Amino acid sequence: MEGSAAPFVGGLLTGLREGVEAALIIGILAGYLVKIGRADRLVSVWVGVAAAVFLSLIAAILIYAAAGGLTGPAELLFEAIATLAAAVVVTWMLFWMRRQATTLGGELRKGIDAAITNAPVTGIALLAFTAVIREGLETAIFLIGQAAAVGQAGGATAVLAGAVVGLALAIAIGISIFRLGARLNLGRFFTWTGSALIVIAAGLLAHGVHELIEIGMLPALMNPVYDLSAYLPDDAGVGLFARAVFGYRAAPELLTLLAQATYLVLGLIFYVRPTRAAAQANSDRVAPAATS
Repeated sequence: MEGSAAPFVGGLLTGLREGVEAALIIGILAGYLVKIGRADRLVSVWVGVAAAVFLSLIAAILIYAAAGGLTGPAELLFEAIATLAAAVVVTWMLFWMRRQATTLGGELRKGIDAAITNAPVTGIALLAFTAVIREGLETAIFLIGQAAAVGQAGGATAVLAGAVVGLALAIAIGISIFRLGARLNLGRFFTWTGSALIVIAAGLLAHGVHELIEIGMLPALMNPVYDLSAYLPDDAGVGLFARAVFGYRAAPELLTLLAQATYLVLGLIFYVRPTRAAAQANSDRVAPAATS
């Protein structure tokens, strides 16, 4: 149970964050259609959302199944690519969402207007599909990277279970915002969950670098820098939890430490500092905009 707790937490954070973002997008689309008297087109939104979710699941299953038959260096290379890709994707997703937060609603409304004019049914479904598929594919890639980094039996299942719980919580949050009129401080929510995902992404980056060192594609520089295996091993107990969530290693290489520390410091500085004031100013405007 203890060994599966960390992957579960990582999956939960991913599912919660991505799920709330998707809920905001869907809420903006649905709310605007109701506002302009085109509630009859809501079915098109749900069709687009369902198609995006389905294709995201298929993509994740195919990628994970293809990796299941790999062994030796090929398996290590896949883990390195999966974790590095996950770190890149989550970084891009977090900073994109922060930049687009104040204009996303207006852009989606313009897209609906154009879709109704040019292709009333398929246009709206395609708009919903396009908006959600990005979130779905990003989530799939990030979860695959987390599962690859766990490196233990049952780890992938724990990541998936956490993601399902996170998505369920996101759905509940979405309903409370768009149906019950609750006012969640979205700016603060995204700041905290985004910061947590940056910490997880730093661990994924470290794992990817470690795997590339293992197969000889990168130099270790110094190996190990220190060895805490006798005091805090990374394959059991607290050390295993820290490895799954934070990328902790009991005997890390110097290059791995440098990559993780550099990403973590720069990621948190650039993610939190430039947007803190904007998040505080705009947090109360996002929820009403989504229901307007």
